[in-house]
Amino acid sequence: MLNNERISRVALIGTGFVGSSYAFALMNQGIANELLMIDVNEEKAKGDVTDLNHGKAFAPSPLHIRFGTYKDCTNMDLVVICAGANQKPGETRLDLVEKNLKIFKSIVDQVMASGFDGIFLVATNPVDILTYATWKFSGLPKERVIGSGTILDTARFRYSLGEYFKVGPKNIHAYIIGEHGDSELPVYSSAYIGGIPIMKFLERDDKYTQQDLDDIFVNVRDAAYKIIESKGATYYGIAMGLVRITKAILTNENSILTVSAHLDGQYGEKNVYIGVPAVINRNGIREIFELDLDEKEQKLFNNSVNVLKDTLAPYFPEVK
Repeated sequence: MLNNERISRVALIGTGFVGSSYAFALMNQGIANELLMIDVNEEKAKGDVTDLNHGKAFAPSPLHIRFGTYKDCTNMDLVVICAGANQKPGETRLDLVEKNLKIFKSIVDQVMASGFDGIFLVATNPVDILTYATWKFSGLPKERVIGSGTILDTARFRYSLGEYFKVGPKNIHAYIIGEHGDSELPVYSSAYIGGIPIMKFLERDDKYTQQDLDDIFVNVRDAAYKIIESKGATYYGIAMGLVRITKAILTNENSILTVSAHLDGQYGEKNVYIGVPAVINRNGIREIFELDLDEKEQKLFNNSVNVLKDTLAPYFPEVK
């Protein structure tokens, strides 16, 4: 279990674009007390440690940042995995399965060999698949293995809806659930702006249309492809999302975030990790929130589960 000291310790594995952006965001939000940085490219990780430490005078609170190895994960509260092969232009997240499963087996085995007994937070794509793999490889309770899931998709969705309705995204409560990928879906039946259902806006004012909402979702779903075409990778948004999950864990928030969580009968599905709203606290996932999906949404969600299970089955036959 997590240590009972007040010191919050985080280990970051993988200091590429996402990992280094996560470290920078974590430092600037003053959430953790200690950050251990691990990468197969030791010189890169050491360079990041030095660079970040040079900004410590400007940080909101002290953060002890150091380079380390898997053996140093023993007393960590949280291990965040950002390592793995990146998505290339024209490549889907699911195309990365074979490469990253091998990488993850090695990573998780070495972390667990250190005596680690905290929480895993997985960011590497395909995140739902690799979160399931981390759970199986680690042997930890399902509540203590979490994927970033659709937290970024949901943030993109809230931002885009905010631009459309001219309302700040923090005042919009709407979720993208399912696979973090092409089969994800928007839950309009549970979407609200300031307590008013989004669909009410369409009824009241003909300047808002379902076609516009459909276009917003498609742009959200395909956002990563466009960003990758533009600059080669996405990293700022997901780094911020990872820090948000980290904060919910380390400060025991009991916040509801759309993460990749293990279903055990929720939404009528079992034995799969997939993006759903879940309550996050110091012990990981406290519980999964079941949205009241309409018939169309439920069908789309079931399809998303099947996409993930079909991908997992060759490697973990028990999912079928």
